[in-house]
Amino acid sequence: MIEESDNNESASLEKLLIDNPSDFRFHAAYIAYSDIYDKTTNPEARKQLNQNITALQQNKIDYSTFYKNINQYRAEEGFQNRYGRTFVKTQRKREWRSEMQKRERNKRHKK
Repeated sequence: MIEESDNNESASLEKLLIDNPSDFRFHAAYIAYSDIYDKTTNPEARKQLNQNITALQQNKIDYSTFYKNINQYRAEEGFQNRYGRTFVKTQRKREWRSEMQKRERNKRHKK
């Protein structure tokens, strides 16, 4: 009896391969699940992640609940919420043209 329960627990801690690429929302959720699952080593966390993805697949929970549930594991594994703005480098067309001409010139003469 004890061996059977150990086998069930080890089987439930394996990463589930239930991805559905044709459903974009579920595919994105599965990718998030997969990344977190790979980075965590806690068996209880892995069990919870498996339960969340199966509940999402069976439409027992919605996507916002799923992401809310897995965010606690993201925080544990060093994911940080970034609320700041990202830096975007811009360039004028004239600058871009002059750089392209310079690259082409250098490429032509390196032969």
